[in-house]
Amino acid sequence: MKFKFILLGCILFLAISVQAQRKRQNQENTTVDTIFSNYQPAELFSPMFYPERGNEFHSANGEPGSKYWQNKVYYKLKANIDTVTKTLSGTAIIHYLNNSPDSLQYLWLQLDQNTYKKDARSNFATGTFPAANQHTDGYQIESVVINRGDVKLKANYIVNDTRMQIRLPKPIKPNGGGIDLIITYHYTIPGKFGGRTDYTDTKNGKIYEIAQWFPRMCVYDYNQGWDTLPFLGSGEFYLEYGDVDYEVTVPWDMIVAGSGELVNPNEVLTSTQISRLATARNSDNAVMIRGLDEVNSASSRPVHKGTLTWHFKMNNTRDVAFGASKAYVWDAARVNLPKGKKSLAMSVYPVESAGNDGWGRATEYLKKSIEYFSEKWFVYPYPVAVNEAGIAGGMEYPGIVFDGINDKGKELYWVTSHEIGHNWFPMIVGSNERRYGWMDEGFNTFIDVYASETFNKGEYAPKRDDEYAPGGGNPADEIVATIVDPDAPTIMTTPDAISEKYRHQVTYFKPAFGLVLLREQILGKDRFDYAFRNYIHKWAYKHPQPDDFFRSMDNGSGEDLAWFWKGWFYNNLQLDLELTSANYVDNDPTKGLQVSVANLEQMAMPFTIEAVFKDGTKQRMQVPIEAWLQNNIITFNMPTSKPVVKVTIDPDSALPDVNRGNNGIIMK
Repeated sequence: MKFKFILLGCILFLAISVQAQRKRQNQENTTVDTIFSNYQPAELFSPMFYPERGNEFHSANGEPGSKYWQNKVYYKLKANIDTVTKTLSGTAIIHYLNNSPDSLQYLWLQLDQNTYKKDARSNFATGTFPAANQHTDGYQIESVVINRGDVKLKANYIVNDTRMQIRLPKPIKPNGGGIDLIITYHYTIPGKFGGRTDYTDTKNGKIYEIAQWFPRMCVYDYNQGWDTLPFLGSGEFYLEYGDVDYEVTVPWDMIVAGSGELVNPNEVLTSTQISRLATARNSDNAVMIRGLDEVNSASSRPVHKGTLTWHFKMNNTRDVAFGASKAYVWDAARVNLPKGKKSLAMSVYPVESAGNDGWGRATEYLKKSIEYFSEKWFVYPYPVAVNEAGIAGGMEYPGIVFDGINDKGKELYWVTSHEIGHNWFPMIVGSNERRYGWMDEGFNTFIDVYASETFNKGEYAPKRDDEYAPGGGNPADEIVATIVDPDAPTIMTTPDAISEKYRHQVTYFKPAFGLVLLREQILGKDRFDYAFRNYIHKWAYKHPQPDDFFRSMDNGSGEDLAWFWKGWFYNNLQLDLELTSANYVDNDPTKGLQVSVANLEQMAMPFTIEAVFKDGTKQRMQVPIEAWLQNNIITFNMPTSKPVVKVTIDPDSALPDVNRGNNGIIMK
């Protein structure tokens, strides 16, 4: 989902609570003064962080174990959109493969359209009840059939909120047993209130953004069994991988842009459009497939009456979505991937959104983001990527993103980069968004930061959102407001239990900034990138849990980071480093400085200390995390060879220090 990167733009200064006293001593062991500190090294660095050992399913090194298993699902879908009644009618043929060691006596499926019903649980989840006209009747299930080839059996099923349970006459065998289902259904497409799926008017016709549009299998895994959390809104999706073959039938004058590859272009496109697409596949600049002046031209469609069926296929995916409209302008360009591979980026948008300050650059934004993420982390695996303009305003699906119809400039770049970035988290690395939103939103926000820095030599860098911090600000300072807020939830809180007040800060910003701290302050770029890239590659198209990520980073970087996971992810521990003294050794600048730094709060961090010399030059020293293993006050020598005028800890303000007022000393 769309991310607001910058939080409150002020630093909250707070009084330090008194929990423990420590006496600070100088080199001669005489008492200088008394400080108060909340820091307890034994608590932050306590052993046995992981509650369980690694096993044959999830290894101790954070990788899938030798007996890791995962179920699989294949969908063959047909949908028809009635633009008069605003109804989608569909048939889902589902082949489900049980690779687990368990016999399955029943199945669970997700019916997310039921979130719009008047009695849906989601209506009560946020404390803000939808208006009377912001409901539909949800899925209307016409039939559920178990297909045994020569025999079709009417299935015994129940629907409970956004879930369907199919109670089987006999269980599905373990280790490769399968079942075939046929489900027919229809539902009313929600209007502007749909959020992730909707329709809206433009001057040349309605735009339909269609998602969560077919019954999808719940995940059955080693960690939870059937994961059947209802769809409440904030917690997004957890889905099995497989292949999807789908057809969408719409009126003849509509364009459909969907996940995957269009396999029947000769039936739904003109010869001119097919030729232009061929040109686009070899062009680094956007090629117009359907221009502004062609939107209302019948010649831009191969037939002029009835309906057309658009046929798409997408392999090794967890979902598909599509947009449909007769108002679409359409352009496309080649995506250059590592080792000579290619993909195709395309954008569809109404004429109101056109222009180089708007969606005229949408394909460029999409293309460059995919190229960066592919080069840096993992190669984009799909043949096509689509940027679709509508009112969903920022929502991601495999191979397609729904972005804001009115977005322009940096906002359009940022939302495009963020949403397509979700193809890495969680479309490739298939984490459980419904339980651990930070594993997709936080990780994706993290990779966005660096994408912004590289795009067009930093045209839209650094990534900022003026709604939260007018004029921008320092991310390390901006996260402090959340850390010191006693009501703020932790990163590990389930997404649907996080109020809107804290959603962006806790699910997006704090985990993303935590990874920045790991990369730039704790591990260094080389070790972080190696471990993070290895995590992505090992868990591509699989289902990692939080401990898998933590263990992957520990093992890949060669660091025991339990203190960091504990303080930053499981708690909102505060950091307050104080530079308490800085004196020349033997009063001689050439012998160096004796420096004392106190840790006043419960979190610890490695830090940089900087000396500014009288002649204007500077010198820095790195202090590792081990400095805080035993003490809340450390004293050390910093080599110098000439007079110093100022000493500062964390001179770049890179750490989330809750009180920067005690970080520096002016030398006499």
